[in-house]
Amino acid sequence: MTVKVFRSPARHGYAVEVSPYIPSRVACAASQYYGIAGCGTLLVLDQTETGLTLVRSWEWGDGLFDVAWSEGNEHVLVAGGGDGSLQLWDTANHSAPLRVAKEHTQEVYAVDWSQTRGESLIVSGSWDQTVKVWDPALSPSLTTLRGHEGVIYSTIWSPHIPGCFASASGDGTLRIWDVKGAVCRLAIPAHKAEILSCDWCKYDQNVVATGSVDCTVCVWDLRNIRQPVNQLLGHTYAIRRLKVLGLQPTPASPGYRRASFRVCLWIRLQPAYPQPGGGLFLGRDGEGVHTCVPVGGSAQCSSLKRPQTSEDDFTSVLVFEHFSPMKPAPRPEP
Repeated sequence: MTVKVFRSPARHGYAVEVSPYIPSRVACAASQYYGIAGCGTLLVLDQTETGLTLVRSWEWGDGLFDVAWSEGNEHVLVAGGGDGSLQLWDTANHSAPLRVAKEHTQEVYAVDWSQTRGESLIVSGSWDQTVKVWDPALSPSLTTLRGHEGVIYSTIWSPHIPGCFASASGDGTLRIWDVKGAVCRLAIPAHKAEILSCDWCKYDQNVVATGSVDCTVCVWDLRNIRQPVNQLLGHTYAIRRLKVLGLQPTPASPGYRRASFRVCLWIRLQPAYPQPGGGLFLGRDGEGVHTCVPVGGSAQCSSLKRPQTSEDDFTSVLVFEHFSPMKPAPRPEP
């Protein structure tokens, strides 16, 4: 297995996203001191044959926790900060952000840019328990949605349905929202612990996956939410972030197609060997990993180093190539 690494001293990576225009380009949102104090850095990196090279970096006065690329402009991206702000950045601009909006009263932990045709919207989720929807100009927010009773860790637009997104919260619920009606259409008690991440299946508009502090990944069919379609076991730490890559037929469940996970967030990566719960560990860097994202046949991860001093800490962006699919874990015995 080939691993390419980029290290950024005194920063801890929280999110990595691939450019929809340049597959070899990624953005990484990072913070000092695990986002508890200090500033943040937004990195743009290009993958080359020999490694990862820095294209652009910007400093922000507070931690940065998430980033999303524009679906309409290859140079533009949005980041969410610990000061409650969203910043719009342009890779052609070396210094200040294009625009800044600050309506959230606590950390912005999730941002996403809509992917459906004819729609260009940004959604943000905050620790103030609200979700806001914005136009790309980051003028006053278009709407503020309430309903979660805990901090919001993840907001993801549906790649199929315009004006529809999912959110995951510390209150243990997965919620599906309709922007046009400004209402929550579904509230699913998906886990008995905090949900740190959610993602839509790119090939089935009814399938959403959740990752939780309870170390499980649950796959949900929104047409029948009484129980998950599948539960993936094998993690021993909280699942910070997951990505759904595709679908595969599942003979054990006629009539259902289940989400196929090749990589999701591993809080700790161990030496590569198969796991009884169905996962495949890819490697190890530092003491933990905050996020990963698929890029064709590779996975890109930003890691979290054990705190010693600010000089010893760093963000690592790793590219793992040629990894194998994860198989669904068996359900636990009743």
